[in-house]
Amino acid sequence: MSAVTGTRRGAPQTTREARRAGSSRPPGARREERAGWLLTLPFLLLFGVFTAWPVIQSVFFSVTDITNRDLRTPFQVNFVAFEQYAKAFADPVFRQAALNTAYFVLVGVPLTMTIALAAAIALNTGITRFRAVYRLGFYTPVITSIVAVAVVWRFLLHPDSGLVNTVLAWVGIDGPNWLGSTTWAMPSLIAMATWRNFGTAMIIFLAGLQAVPQQLHEAAAIDGANAWQRFRNVTVPVLRPTILFVSVTTAIGYLQFFEEPFVMTQGGPLNSTISASMYTYQQFSFGNYGYAAALSYLIFLVIAIVTALQFRFLSEKED
Repeated sequence: MSAVTGTRRGAPQTTREARRAGSSRPPGARREERAGWLLTLPFLLLFGVFTAWPVIQSVFFSVTDITNRDLRTPFQVNFVAFEQYAKAFADPVFRQAALNTAYFVLVGVPLTMTIALAAAIALNTGITRFRAVYRLGFYTPVITSIVAVAVVWRFLLHPDSGLVNTVLAWVGIDGPNWLGSTTWAMPSLIAMATWRNFGTAMIIFLAGLQAVPQQLHEAAAIDGANAWQRFRNVTVPVLRPTILFVSVTTAIGYLQFFEEPFVMTQGGPLNSTISASMYTYQQFSFGNYGYAAALSYLIFLVIAIVTALQFRFLSEKED
């Protein structure tokens, strides 16, 4: 009995006292907590009004037949479940836009990454003088307005007086109508997008290359490895996280490509350059809000799948 009594005397007397003992905080903690919530309140309000609520509303739109005629009575529209998504797969224009987007991504992403990596290697080892000038020149297209870029590239690719066809004529080649041809319009947009975007990937690759230990290259050279073997067996494995990051960010951007066809070709000729994002924008402009919301979520799903595959195949393998 005495042992039991002693144990009870040493324990907290009541549940309330136990809670007080466990929840004791330094003086002023509650005041700091309230101040923290007060400071984050503006962000929470802005996030809820301009991000969370539009996302929730777009999910609601995607399973209804809402159009611009239903804006006054948005809660009286018809619930159509997944009919808008099924409509997208049956829409020949959207299928063409999806194929154009896949073409743009499958060609544009490897091309952009290859040129960016080559430029980064040149800046890291090959170019010794005026390195800062080259960095600025390579990165300038990234911060250049798409309107200015479109004006320059339209001049370059003009079928009659463009610089590209003029140079080709010097060697006896009759250049095509680059932006007016169903064959050459998309490659022209890919070339412009690569020129405009490789600067960002180059800066990231350059940072990754500067993090590669020089001792590894020296050890590989002593073992008899040539430049290509050192690049493949030393540089690329160390750059693997950087390659993953650049691949994911570039692919996400290219899957949503919109500015290039919108400014340069308006999706033509014959929808050969219309993208999924541009077609979604057109449907929203036409007032088909439910259909546009469904298309946007299909694009989001594709981006999520592509990103997951990149992480699956490009991320570092655990031993």
